[in-house]
Amino acid sequence: MGKRIDNVKKGLDLEKKYSLKDAVALVKKNANAKFDETVEVHLKLGVDVKQSDQQVRSTVSLPHGTGKTKKVAVIAKGEKEKEAQAAGADVCGGADLIEKIFGGFMEFDILVVTPDMMKDAAKLGKTLGPKGLMPNPKSGTVTFDVARAVKELKAGRIEFKADPQGIVHAVAGKVSFPEDKLAENVQSVIDAVIKVKPSSSKGVYIQSVFVSSSMGAGIPVTVEQKAQN
Repeated sequence: MGKRIDNVKKGLDLEKKYSLKDAVALVKKNANAKFDETVEVHLKLGVDVKQSDQQVRSTVSLPHGTGKTKKVAVIAKGEKEKEAQAAGADVCGGADLIEKIFGGFMEFDILVVTPDMMKDAAKLGKTLGPKGLMPNPKSGTVTFDVARAVKELKAGRIEFKADPQGIVHAVAGKVSFPEDKLAENVQSVIDAVIKVKPSSSKGVYIQSVFVSSSMGAGIPVTVEQKAQN
């Protein structure tokens, strides 16, 4: 893979920052894997994630989806379970589903739980936590509005979170998407990250932005600093 990436980089000026439109065009042009690569956006933030008041975590609904339909499971009971089913959830259940997951069932990408079921679902923490699948209010996966959650997750709502190095990694679509739709998805992620800037964060908040395909080189993107204020 090293030689292939080196060949891709030959046509790029990685010391230059590109407009989002040009960066997306370069990502599409240089994607040469034998499959429809995922387009990713990576943002280096000026935050200290070790400080509890500088955590960056939220969700964003991509206007053009991710290019992949997520399998959504819902733990709820009564009318809420029926609402989830009507909204298109792939798997629904109450205590029975909790036991099924506890026993090893993992046929889903995202799990949504109603608040009244969280006490029982807490036993899944050791199983789902390491996989990043444990529901959390900050990611919108612990909610009574299960119908809305299911529809948004199916349509392309994603979660983002700054890692220990203060970098947000997010999916923005597929290489096969038209350039304008990819650019709109990437801009939506950038806007969402700016929106949740911690009030205690000082200096330059978004220090750098790169877009890439899953097998390609990262392209530096210009971000208007005034948009961060």
